[in-house]
Amino acid sequence: MTLLSGGGAELSSVLVRSPEIGALAFVGGRSNGGKVAAGLLDTGKRHMLEQEGLNAWGIWEFSDWDGLAAHLKKGFEYGKQRCTAYPRYVVQRELVDQFLATYLPVVQSLRFGHPLAVENDGDELPTLDFGPVISAGKAAELRDRVSDAMHRGAVPLWRGDLADGRFIAGQDTSAYVAPAALLSPGGASALMHSEPFGPVDTIVVVDSEAELLAQMNASNGALVASIACDDEEQGAPAGSGGAGLQGRHQQAPLPWRPRRALRWPGRLLAGLLRRRRAPGAGRHPGPGERAALRQLPGALPLPRGDLAPPRGSAQLIGLRPGSPAPVSQDGPR
Repeated sequence: MTLLSGGGAELSSVLVRSPEIGALAFVGGRSNGGKVAAGLLDTGKRHMLEQEGLNAWGIWEFSDWDGLAAHLKKGFEYGKQRCTAYPRYVVQRELVDQFLATYLPVVQSLRFGHPLAVENDGDELPTLDFGPVISAGKAAELRDRVSDAMHRGAVPLWRGDLADGRFIAGQDTSAYVAPAALLSPGGASALMHSEPFGPVDTIVVVDSEAELLAQMNASNGALVASIACDDEEQGAPAGSGGAGLQGRHQQAPLPWRPRRALRWPGRLLAGLLRRRRAPGAGRHPGPGERAALRQLPGALPLPRGDLAPPRGSAQLIGLRPGSPAPVSQDGPR
């Protein structure tokens, strides 16, 4: 193997068109990927282009919230700076309250900071979920995107604070970003249609299967996509092509898989809703509640109280039954 050092702008075109290069693999943003693809047109070279996209996880007719919580937590590894991270959740309106009751305690419990930050030399190293993003410039960009999305109408469900991080005294924290979650970013917001590549999530609410697929396709393609659905047949793809999820790439293998959620390759189809689940299965709203919701256009069921005992020993941080939710890139891959 030969390693070349230099700027991509100068080296890229030379390498792409060099007769000594028989095959090419590219990982990066769409702009540079487009230039590489254009340079390959008349070469006949074998190639693989992996480009950015807004990976989305759809939540539809789903009830395994404890199972989903583990995946939500693990999704923040590396500060969501990996190609297979999920920064977008597209949620059925009737499940928004249950989703938030699962999601908010997870995001509020995240620990970040310096991996060697201890008070005394003999103390155990802290257990953290992620560290800094790739650069101070990237951190500033993420904060600007959150502010811009809120200016354009997004609702802040959770915004962490750097003061909650674990740091060494006097440490430069300019490359750190506290986790944030925004509801319904506006269409003009960069967070609506592009990958943030950092610990910033967006949540979009939908009312139909067609809208679910459309919102999961907000960036016109992604590396991976998932549907969380209790019924495998209901969520299974009907084939390839057509009106499904327009993934540009094959799915990369991940170290975990949902138990009931279905993880599919990047191109999915809309056979998504052949409902076969028995009436009353799960904890979805009944017909009367569904009708009431439909009479209030745009209404969101935020976390609601339940007479049933809490699941396991988990405690909902900052949430009381019936209370509203608290309001408080490109780098190497």
